[in-house]
Amino acid sequence: MLTTTLWRPVGPKELALMEATGMKALPPRLPEQPIFYPVTTQAYAIKIARDWNVPESGVGYVTQFEVRTDFLSAYRIETAGGRDHQEYWIPAEDLDGFNQAIVGVIEITDTFGDKS
Repeated sequence: MLTTTLWRPVGPKELALMEATGMKALPPRLPEQPIFYPVTTQAYAIKIARDWNVPESGVGYVTQFEVRTDFLSAYRIETAGGRDHQEYWIPAEDLDGFNQAIVGVIEITDTFGDKS
């Protein structure tokens, strides 16, 4: 089985929801969030965690996970603001399928800000 490595920058609330699943799934989107955006590089995830999550909540985490490549083949990689800013745009209604396509557990690779 082929997998693709993806990253997701998150704040403490989203991380707590992920931890409640044993780090095996990402939480559902809020009604005002119709798209789920996993990113294709760790560097891009770090930038978001540092520049957005830390100012918003005091701490930002970068998570990494493997997703079945066959599942991802139904979606295009989108460029958001620059060639180094690539992400998948997964409709919120497809997030359950996305979670089922995660292989293994979601890992925290980087932490920024005040963890207290």
